[in-house]
Amino acid sequence: MRLFRRAVQTVQANRRAYLVLNAVLYGSVLVGFGTGLLFPGLTATQTESFESGGQADLVRSLLENPWLFALVILANNALRFALLNLVLPSMIVPFAGIVWCVYTLFPVGLMLAPVDRDGWLVLIPHSLTVVMEIQAYVLLALGVHLLGRAWIWPRTVGAENRRQAYAHGLRQLGVLSLPALALLVVFAFYESFSVVYLVPLLIGG
Repeated sequence: MRLFRRAVQTVQANRRAYLVLNAVLYGSVLVGFGTGLLFPGLTATQTESFESGGQADLVRSLLENPWLFALVILANNALRFALLNLVLPSMIVPFAGIVWCVYTLFPVGLMLAPVDRDGWLVLIPHSLTVVMEIQAYVLLALGVHLLGRAWIWPRTVGAENRRQAYAHGLRQLGVLSLPALALLVVFAFYESFSVVYLVPLLIGG
Protein backbone atom coordinates (compact mmCIF):
# COMPACT_ATOMS: atom_id res chain seq x y z
CA MET A 1 0.00 0.00 0.00
CA ARG A 2 2.89 2.33 0.71
CA LEU A 3 4.12 1.89 -2.86
CA PHE A 4 0.65 2.64 -4.22
CA ARG A 5 0.53 5.81 -2.12
CA ARG A 6 3.89 6.83 -3.54
CA ALA A 7 2.50 6.27 -7.04
CA VAL A 8 -0.48 8.53 -6.28
CA GLN A 9 1.86 11.17 -4.87
CA THR A 10 4.05 10.96 -7.98
CA VAL A 11 1.01 11.48 -10.23
CA GLN A 12 -0.18 14.41 -8.12
CA ALA A 13 3.26 16.01 -8.19
CA ASN A 14 3.32 15.74 -11.99
CA ARG A 15 -0.36 16.38 -12.68
CA ARG A 16 0.19 18.49 -15.78
CA ALA A 17 2.35 15.88 -17.53
CA TYR A 18 -0.10 13.18 -16.47
CA LEU A 19 -3.06 15.04 -17.98
CA VAL A 20 -1.16 15.74 -21.20
CA LEU A 21 -0.23 12.07 -21.56
CA ASN A 22 -3.84 11.07 -20.97
CA ALA A 23 -4.93 13.41 -23.74
CA VAL A 24 -2.24 12.17 -26.14
CA LEU A 25 -2.68 8.42 -25.61
CA TYR A 26 -6.46 8.36 -25.42
CA GLY A 27 -6.53 10.89 -28.24
CA SER A 28 -4.56 8.56 -30.50
CA VAL A 29 -7.11 5.78 -29.94
CA LEU A 30 -10.05 8.15 -30.46
CA VAL A 31 -8.58 9.50 -33.69
CA GLY A 32 -8.15 5.95 -34.93
CA PHE A 33 -11.70 5.11 -33.82
CA GLY A 34 -13.13 8.15 -35.59
CA THR A 35 -11.14 7.38 -38.71
CA GLY A 36 -12.55 3.85 -38.70
CA LEU A 37 -16.10 5.16 -38.42
CA LEU A 38 -15.55 7.58 -41.31
CA PHE A 39 -13.68 5.07 -43.47
CA PRO A 40 -14.96 1.54 -42.71
CA GLY A 41 -12.73 0.14 -45.42
CA LEU A 42 -9.67 0.91 -43.31
CA THR A 43 -11.14 -1.04 -40.40
CA ALA A 44 -11.89 -3.94 -42.75
CA THR A 45 -8.28 -3.88 -43.94
CA GLN A 46 -7.01 -4.00 -40.35
CA THR A 47 -9.34 -6.89 -39.59
CA GLU A 48 -8.20 -8.80 -42.68
CA SER A 49 -4.57 -8.26 -41.67
CA PHE A 50 -5.41 -9.59 -38.20
CA GLU A 51 -7.03 -12.66 -39.73
CA SER A 52 -4.29 -13.34 -42.28
CA GLY A 53 -1.58 -12.92 -39.67
CA GLY A 54 -2.95 -15.83 -37.66
CA GLN A 55 -3.86 -13.80 -34.58
CA ALA A 56 -7.57 -14.44 -35.01
CA ASP A 57 -6.99 -18.21 -35.16
CA LEU A 58 -4.92 -18.00 -32.00
CA VAL A 59 -7.67 -16.10 -30.20
CA ARG A 60 -10.31 -18.61 -31.28
CA SER A 61 -8.16 -21.50 -30.09
CA LEU A 62 -7.86 -19.92 -26.64
CA LEU A 63 -11.55 -19.26 -26.10
CA GLU A 64 -12.05 -22.71 -24.59
CA ASN A 65 -9.67 -21.84 -21.75
CA PRO A 66 -10.30 -18.30 -20.43
CA TRP A 67 -7.51 -18.60 -17.84
CA LEU A 68 -4.91 -19.34 -20.50
CA PHE A 69 -6.46 -16.66 -22.72
CA ALA A 70 -6.02 -14.14 -19.89
CA LEU A 71 -2.35 -15.07 -19.50
CA VAL A 72 -1.78 -14.61 -23.23
CA ILE A 73 -3.48 -11.19 -23.10
CA LEU A 74 -1.35 -10.24 -20.10
CA ALA A 75 1.85 -11.35 -21.82
CA ASN A 76 0.95 -9.34 -24.92
CA ASN A 77 0.02 -6.19 -22.99
CA ALA A 78 2.62 -6.27 -20.22
CA LEU A 79 5.63 -7.79 -21.97
CA ARG A 80 5.29 -6.93 -25.65
CA PHE A 81 3.52 -3.58 -25.55
CA ALA A 82 4.41 -2.10 -22.14
CA LEU A 83 7.92 -3.44 -21.64
CA LEU A 84 9.33 -3.93 -25.14
CA ASN A 85 7.56 -1.05 -26.91
CA LEU A 86 7.17 1.58 -24.20
CA VAL A 87 9.68 1.15 -21.38
CA LEU A 88 12.84 -0.40 -22.85
CA PRO A 89 13.18 1.97 -25.85
CA SER A 90 12.86 4.93 -23.45
CA MET A 91 15.69 3.55 -21.30
CA ILE A 92 17.94 3.89 -24.36
CA VAL A 93 16.51 6.98 -26.08
CA PRO A 94 14.59 9.47 -23.89
CA PHE A 95 10.82 9.48 -24.58
CA ALA A 96 11.17 7.08 -27.56
CA GLY A 97 8.62 4.67 -26.12
CA ILE A 98 5.98 7.36 -25.79
CA VAL A 99 6.26 8.22 -29.47
CA TRP A 100 6.01 4.55 -30.43
CA CYS A 101 3.07 4.04 -28.07
CA VAL A 102 1.10 6.88 -29.65
CA TYR A 103 1.85 5.50 -33.10
CA THR A 104 0.72 1.95 -32.25
CA LEU A 105 -2.47 3.04 -30.45
CA PHE A 106 -3.91 4.58 -33.61
CA PRO A 107 -4.51 1.21 -35.35
CA VAL A 108 -5.97 -0.10 -32.09
CA GLY A 109 -8.64 2.58 -32.30
CA LEU A 110 -9.09 1.79 -35.98
CA MET A 111 -9.82 -1.87 -35.23
CA LEU A 112 -12.24 -0.94 -32.43
CA ALA A 113 -14.48 1.03 -34.80
CA PRO A 114 -17.71 -0.99 -35.21
CA VAL A 115 -18.79 -1.91 -38.71
CA ASP A 116 -22.12 -3.50 -37.72
CA ARG A 117 -24.56 -3.98 -34.82
CA ASP A 118 -22.47 -6.74 -33.22
CA GLY A 119 -19.45 -4.45 -33.21
CA TRP A 120 -21.34 -1.86 -31.16
CA LEU A 121 -22.55 -4.53 -28.73
CA VAL A 122 -19.03 -5.86 -28.22
CA LEU A 123 -17.91 -2.35 -27.29
CA ILE A 124 -20.19 -2.39 -24.22
CA PRO A 125 -17.89 -4.61 -22.15
CA HIS A 126 -14.72 -4.02 -24.17
CA SER A 127 -14.69 -0.22 -23.80
CA LEU A 128 -13.90 -0.61 -20.09
CA THR A 129 -10.97 -2.87 -20.97
CA VAL A 130 -9.60 -0.32 -23.42
CA VAL A 131 -9.95 2.60 -21.00
CA MET A 132 -8.21 0.82 -18.13
CA GLU A 133 -5.44 -0.77 -20.18
CA ILE A 134 -4.58 2.58 -21.72
CA GLN A 135 -4.58 4.07 -18.24
CA ALA A 136 -1.87 1.55 -17.36
CA TYR A 137 0.12 2.74 -20.38
CA VAL A 138 -0.43 6.36 -19.30
CA LEU A 139 1.13 5.58 -15.90
CA LEU A 140 4.10 3.93 -17.58
CA ALA A 141 4.39 6.81 -20.03
CA LEU A 142 4.49 9.21 -17.10
CA GLY A 143 7.31 7.16 -15.60
CA VAL A 144 9.11 7.21 -18.95
CA HIS A 145 8.60 10.98 -19.13
CA LEU A 146 10.06 11.46 -15.65
CA LEU A 147 13.02 9.24 -16.53
CA GLY A 148 13.72 11.17 -19.72
CA ARG A 149 13.35 14.55 -18.03
CA ALA A 150 15.70 13.61 -15.21
CA TRP A 151 18.18 12.10 -17.66
CA ILE A 152 18.32 15.18 -19.89
CA TRP A 153 18.01 17.80 -17.13
CA PRO A 154 19.60 16.34 -13.95
CA ARG A 155 19.17 19.57 -12.01
CA THR A 156 15.39 19.25 -12.14
CA VAL A 157 15.65 16.35 -9.69
CA GLY A 158 18.53 17.77 -7.67
CA ALA A 159 21.07 15.32 -9.09
CA GLU A 160 24.74 16.17 -9.48
CA ASN A 161 25.21 14.16 -12.67
CA ARG A 162 23.28 12.18 -15.27
CA ARG A 163 23.98 8.84 -13.62
CA GLN A 164 22.28 9.92 -10.41
CA ALA A 165 19.45 11.51 -12.38
CA TYR A 166 18.96 8.32 -14.40
CA ALA A 167 18.77 6.25 -11.23
CA HIS A 168 16.26 8.71 -9.76
CA GLY A 169 14.12 8.46 -12.90
CA LEU A 170 14.23 4.66 -12.81
CA ARG A 171 12.96 4.69 -9.23
CA GLN A 172 10.03 6.88 -10.22
CA LEU A 173 9.31 4.61 -13.19
CA GLY A 174 9.40 1.62 -10.87
CA VAL A 175 6.92 3.24 -8.48
CA LEU A 176 4.47 3.90 -11.31
CA SER A 177 4.97 0.43 -12.79
CA LEU A 178 3.28 -1.27 -9.84
CA PRO A 179 -0.23 0.19 -10.30
CA ALA A 180 0.20 -0.10 -14.08
CA LEU A 181 0.94 -3.81 -13.76
CA ALA A 182 -2.00 -4.26 -11.38
CA LEU A 183 -4.34 -2.71 -13.96
CA LEU A 184 -2.97 -4.91 -16.73
CA VAL A 185 -3.39 -8.07 -14.63
CA VAL A 186 -6.95 -7.31 -13.52
CA PHE A 187 -8.18 -6.31 -16.94
CA ALA A 188 -6.44 -9.15 -18.76
CA PHE A 189 -8.68 -11.49 -16.80
CA TYR A 190 -11.69 -9.20 -17.22
CA GLU A 191 -11.14 -9.07 -20.98
CA SER A 192 -10.72 -12.83 -21.24
CA PHE A 193 -13.83 -13.75 -19.28
CA SER A 194 -15.96 -11.03 -20.88
CA VAL A 195 -15.00 -12.24 -24.37
CA VAL A 196 -15.69 -15.88 -23.48
CA TYR A 197 -18.89 -15.47 -21.48
CA LEU A 198 -20.38 -11.98 -21.83
CA VAL A 199 -19.90 -11.13 -25.50
CA PRO A 200 -21.74 -14.27 -26.76
CA LEU A 201 -24.72 -13.32 -24.59
CA LEU A 202 -24.79 -9.80 -26.02
CA ILE A 203 -24.60 -10.82 -29.66
CA GLY A 204 -26.75 -13.91 -29.23
CA GLY A 205 -23.98 -16.32 -30.22
